[in-house]
Amino acid sequence: MSFYIIHILVAIGLFAFIAMFTLFAVYAERKVSAFIQDRLGPTETGKFGSLQTLADIVKLLQKELITPAAADKWLFMLAPIIIFVAVYMGFAALPWGPGLVPSQTNIGLYYIFAIISIETLGILMAGWGSNNKFSILGAMRSAAQIISYEIPAGFALISAVMITQTLDLQAAAVQQGILSVEKVKFLGAWDVTHIGGLLSWNIFRAPHLIVAFVIYFIASLAESNRAPFDIPEAESELVSGFHTEYTGLRFAFVFLAEYSMMFLVSMLAVILFLGAWNTPFPNMGVVKLADWTTGAAWGIAWTIIKTLGLVGVQMWIRWTLPRLRIDQLMNLCWKVLTPLAFACMIISGIWRLWVM
Repeated sequence: MSFYIIHILVAIGLFAFIAMFTLFAVYAERKVSAFIQDRLGPTETGKFGSLQTLADIVKLLQKELITPAAADKWLFMLAPIIIFVAVYMGFAALPWGPGLVPSQTNIGLYYIFAIISIETLGILMAGWGSNNKFSILGAMRSAAQIISYEIPAGFALISAVMITQTLDLQAAAVQQGILSVEKVKFLGAWDVTHIGGLLSWNIFRAPHLIVAFVIYFIASLAESNRAPFDIPEAESELVSGFHTEYTGLRFAFVFLAEYSMMFLVSMLAVILFLGAWNTPFPNMGVVKLADWTTGAAWGIAWTIIKTLGLVGVQMWIRWTLPRLRIDQLMNLCWKVLTPLAFACMIISGIWRLWVM
């Protein structure tokens, strides 16, 4: 019985974290966009406008749940739940620190990639069930975009998997620190197992993974429907895209799923490319910075700091780059990112056989 209680508490804790992250991220994005556009952003509600997002959420939860008369009611009602749950379940296999994984599995990466793909089904349900031309156009754009960009993202992740030789994300994390289960070599000659820090991270163990990381990060923006790939929600064309007809709690679930996806894809990049929960500081002589900044609490801190850094870059990009046209988006995916990601995968195979 206690086994189930622990898992329920972990699930509630993850949901609470996602909710708090969304609360913080929305406020941060408003301030980041204001800074980039030389504005002030929220200023009135709370100190420096810090309670503005909370006020918006309270208002949103009090909104009436409106179902259009011509909508397919079951599809319309279930879609936001499927969209959020698909993303939320992806957090189950992510390692937060040494030994801190909600659900340990040796196919963690495969599970995450499979489960978040269900989000596309929810988006299609939302668009079709709304019986609205803007919604169905947004849903079709989103499905085409997510399915297309999963290919370069998958190749980029496989490039890292070929170096780590495991789909277990916790095992991949362990290999990138001073507690490596095998000798970690840089350029095939320099043993950095005892040094740790940046040099043990995958992007330094195999430098071509820097390209794979950039490809994955670009593809993750498209998977999250974030600018410059926010074509499914293009306000200037589609009002709000696939969630045009949603109000109240249903819209809140769609909104929560978007920010949850931002954190999830960033954390996955951190785990496979940027050292996961391992410290960036090396052991240098008698100064054992890596040893001093390693442990469960430090691991959680490093994971969150690195992930929030990537989330910040996502926000920066959104308010800097213009939205791509649909043809530009597809050209970038099939003619640039996919061949480059495939090349990274081939190089990973050669690197594993000849260098490591």
